[in-house]
Amino acid sequence: MKNYLDFEKEIKALEQEVDGLKSPFGSEGISEVDTNRIKKTEQEVNQKLEEIYSNLNSWQKTQVARHEDRPRANYYIKKIFSQFTLLSGDRFFGDDKSVIAGFGLIDNKSVLIIGQEKGEDLNSRIERNFGMMRPEGYRKCIRLMKLADRFQIPVISFIDTPGAYPGIGAEQRGQASAIANSIECCMSLTVPNISIIIGEGGSGGAIALASSNKVIMLENSIYSVISPEGCASILWRDPSKSLQAAEAMKLTAKDLLELKIIDEIIPEPLGGAHRDPESIANDIKYTIIKNLKNFENYSKDEIYDHRKVKFLQIGRDQGFSKSSSLTSENLSYKDVGITKFKSHFGKNRYIYGGLSLVVLTSLIALLS
Repeated sequence: MKNYLDFEKEIKALEQEVDGLKSPFGSEGISEVDTNRIKKTEQEVNQKLEEIYSNLNSWQKTQVARHEDRPRANYYIKKIFSQFTLLSGDRFFGDDKSVIAGFGLIDNKSVLIIGQEKGEDLNSRIERNFGMMRPEGYRKCIRLMKLADRFQIPVISFIDTPGAYPGIGAEQRGQASAIANSIECCMSLTVPNISIIIGEGGSGGAIALASSNKVIMLENSIYSVISPEGCASILWRDPSKSLQAAEAMKLTAKDLLELKIIDEIIPEPLGGAHRDPESIANDIKYTIIKNLKNFENYSKDEIYDHRKVKFLQIGRDQGFSKSSSLTSENLSYKDVGITKFKSHFGKNRYIYGGLSLVVLTSLIALLS
């Protein structure tokens, strides 16, 4: 049974009409199927999908990112990788079912795969804790990332979580420390790490595994420091203002690419990834292979420096620049444009003030 979002009511009606037309059993028994009408109605469905999905606002994209039928990490792992070997446990407390981790092959190359998994139905969602990782989940990932780094195996992460689990038990077991250590581990790797945000990329629960050389988003996924509802509750004390919050937060793939928070967007099939999972899985596989090949000739230090410079550049105009050799030296901060002018004027404001006074006095003397 298909699930539809609030803004897909017209699509739902048309697709139900198509299903009715395809059934050979009419009100008077077996009847002839009207193929021309089916074809025409299916064209209407595609036109309506294109019309709606080409004009989604930020809140609607948030709803698509959370869609019940959207492919999860477990689906992509099965479709993209071969010989996947599941590894469990953090060697301290237990195994966190909200994250799937293990080694597998892609294009005959070994990779470590980490996937935040929300679950497919109610029972699996409860078992997976709706994709909200606990401290033992992050410690499991840290253990395996260090193992991958030791054997020079690239790391691929699938991000899909509303955030880290906020329960008392998780806090007692060091949730904040586990997230911080996971970010530190991601940043210190000397192997390429690539993160693909396939649904929700929520708060520290996402950034703990998305501190990567390449952060890639599916077209209708989101990536933010807090949910739109949470933001609206804090700023306006009104969760119904989620649309305004979503627009202000710039959480869509397009916005984040413009802000240079992410590196690439993978287009989704018409109507979202859930309408053609096979196609989007192939696109993700191609993107992973392409990005891994880009790092083939990088040394350990170059991979580390690439990641370091990428994050230092965020929010700093041209930010920190590196020499072409990508060595640890020659890292300097660049002010550009109006920012450079403001900085220069602020440092020398008394000199410019004195010069202005001299010029003004000279002009008065000449005019008198």
